[in-house]
Amino acid sequence: MVRVYVETYGCTRNRADGEIMEALLASAGYELAENPETAEYVVVNTCAVKDPTEKHMRARIKELLDSGKRVIVTGCLPHVNPDAIDPRVSGILGVKSIDRIVEAVSAAESGEKLVSVEGWRERNPDKLELPRLWKSGVAFVVPISEGCLNACTYCATRFARGVLKSYKPELVVKWVKEALSRGYKEIQLSSEDTGCYGFDIGTNLAELIDEITAIEGEFRVRIGMMNPNHVLKFLDELVNVYQGEKVYKFLHLPVQSGDDEVLKRMGRTYTVEEFEEIVRAFRKRIPELNLNTDVIVGFPGESEEAFGNTVDLIERVRPDKINVSRYSPRPGTVAARWKGLPGWKVKERSRELHRLRLRIAYEINRDYVGRTVEVLVHGPGKKGGVEGRTSNYKEVILDGGEAGDLGAVSITWAGSTYLKGTFLGRDIVT
Repeated sequence: MVRVYVETYGCTRNRADGEIMEALLASAGYELAENPETAEYVVVNTCAVKDPTEKHMRARIKELLDSGKRVIVTGCLPHVNPDAIDPRVSGILGVKSIDRIVEAVSAAESGEKLVSVEGWRERNPDKLELPRLWKSGVAFVVPISEGCLNACTYCATRFARGVLKSYKPELVVKWVKEALSRGYKEIQLSSEDTGCYGFDIGTNLAELIDEITAIEGEFRVRIGMMNPNHVLKFLDELVNVYQGEKVYKFLHLPVQSGDDEVLKRMGRTYTVEEFEEIVRAFRKRIPELNLNTDVIVGFPGESEEAFGNTVDLIERVRPDKINVSRYSPRPGTVAARWKGLPGWKVKERSRELHRLRLRIAYEINRDYVGRTVEVLVHGPGKKGGVEGRTSNYKEVILDGGEAGDLGAVSITWAGSTYLKGTFLGRDIVT
């Protein structure tokens, strides 16, 4: 029996795509290998959001090929930069062609090479109609849409994922119910931009969350990244549903820059004030909000004043976590044609913002020490011990608890990126 390993990189959306391909392969009679070393074929489900990520993908594909593995490349890289793919690979599938993975492996077995990288206009299957491989664990990713409605001048992901295609609410709810029936305790709603979910089918994210949280059972819902320009259209409604007990008080709202002129150059159709308006609205009614944001430093045209405005914004808003990215041009994007900043300057700004984010995160987290909070236990942690998530999705390393437990935890230590605590037991009122 031919053994295949699916190796996935990037976002939770890509992880769901990987599980779809695994299910299709398994149903076709292929054996799913536990690791790439024991597989004849390795499917590299790629990410290409940044230049360093693309370089890592190229190196990984070469490493596998040099070791004698037959490689099939899927994911975003075939759309973003097909020239980066080693010609020795046995097949190439775009994100809209993952349902052809069995066909690709079968063709490779016959010495043929299937290349299917259609765009969203030519091919756009409804992925919630495809099977998924059910794995053990506490969290399950449910894609709610694919593509977006933005036109950011630096983004190449839209070349792969295309324009927004929202999945029907009844299909999303069906998958959530199935996951819960199989013992999952955390539902992660995933998309390139959850904020614009439903705009193409006459609904919105708040209405979807309302339907999901009405399902009976003890579980939690984590909502993925949403862009400010869409959130503004139904802000009050969204804050209302976020107050529900089953919704993690976790908001991933990327600002990207604290300067309005830079935001315009980025193609971000909101202002700094509008971003702050959203944060104020959430914090007013959800004081324990865990705010995550993204910032790109060194974008073409970012002056010293513009960068200073970003620093000032971070000092004012004080996010719990900031994902700092150094700008890197992506092929085919508008911004790739613009003159970039010197590398040393980008690196310097990145380091300054990184130091700032660690300081603010620690100052926020240390206030948790001595508190008793509710935590959903995920299982063995990468940092040792047992990993869990608080009701606002902060990571806690515990001294006990079983995967799936929802109980009380006493926080004993705080760092910039995670907490430590003592598990007090299930069903203890906090």
